[in-house]
Amino acid sequence: MSDLPRALAEAIRRLADERGRKGLAESASQMSAHYRQRGTSRQVIGAAGDALAYALSRMPATYAAVSAVLEELQRRAPNFAPGSVLDVGCGPGTASWAAAEAYPGAALTLVDHNREFLTLAEALAADGAAGPVDLRLGDLAGLDLGKPSDVVVCAYALTELADTQLTQAVERLWRHCAGVLVIVEPGRPRDYQRLMQVRRHLIEAGGRVLAPCPHERECPLVEPDWCHFSVRLSRSRDHIRMKGASLGYEDEKYSYLVMARPGIGAAAPGRILRRPEENKFSVTLSVCGEAGLETRVVASRDKPAFKAARKLEWGNPVEN
Repeated sequence: MSDLPRALAEAIRRLADERGRKGLAESASQMSAHYRQRGTSRQVIGAAGDALAYALSRMPATYAAVSAVLEELQRRAPNFAPGSVLDVGCGPGTASWAAAEAYPGAALTLVDHNREFLTLAEALAADGAAGPVDLRLGDLAGLDLGKPSDVVVCAYALTELADTQLTQAVERLWRHCAGVLVIVEPGRPRDYQRLMQVRRHLIEAGGRVLAPCPHERECPLVEPDWCHFSVRLSRSRDHIRMKGASLGYEDEKYSYLVMARPGIGAAAPGRILRRPEENKFSVTLSVCGEAGLETRVVASRDKPAFKAARKLEWGNPVEN
């Protein structure tokens, strides 16, 4: 599981204690319904209580997804040591906390159009985010911060843009990126298809795909199939209350894209697209490889390979 850092979880809980939890669950429920209809944060985060309800209900899952993607970036580019991170559409600073865990000491710049989110991000950053933090009020349409950052992260933000705004927004992100651009979106067919549009555009602009794809050809998946992944996180008492849930864990589905400037890292030779199927005779893997889609069957008689295959999970890179 990929859970919130203790300092962050305690800071959110402390703010909830100070404010009082009355009305937060209702705000979180309204927010969830709004996002399911593809509404934007601009329309639903209008007060400090709304931002805090978001942090209690959505921040854990967003953090888990971004952390999983940054861990994959570290595997694909182990020698990459960024000194600066730009978090665009930062919300309460979720991706910046994940980046601070992955790259301690990197200078963090957080940009969002919502003052309530930035106010909360500032309060949470004061409670332990590593590295210097610079908060900016702004949005993708007018993003112009001058010097590019080593890593640019845009998590669950492009999904709020109209299709007609997508290309221009991605061009602005890429111009601000000196090293690696990380985009994380909901794991829905619509968002995956838009990521494929982004992928094509960035490849044409000279970007290299680090993850999740093991190649730079067109995605071989055919609708209604789509490429997405899952990460499990535990739920705190507040998280359960905000979600109206009964289980002590949650599985967050997400799609993502990691693009790099030439010379940084290398893509995996293959990627597991679904949960492996296992019985006592074999493990069957659905893999997207350098040559496209393939099914790999690892027989139990090959004991070392079978043992290794049983440890593989959905989303893991695999060697040839």
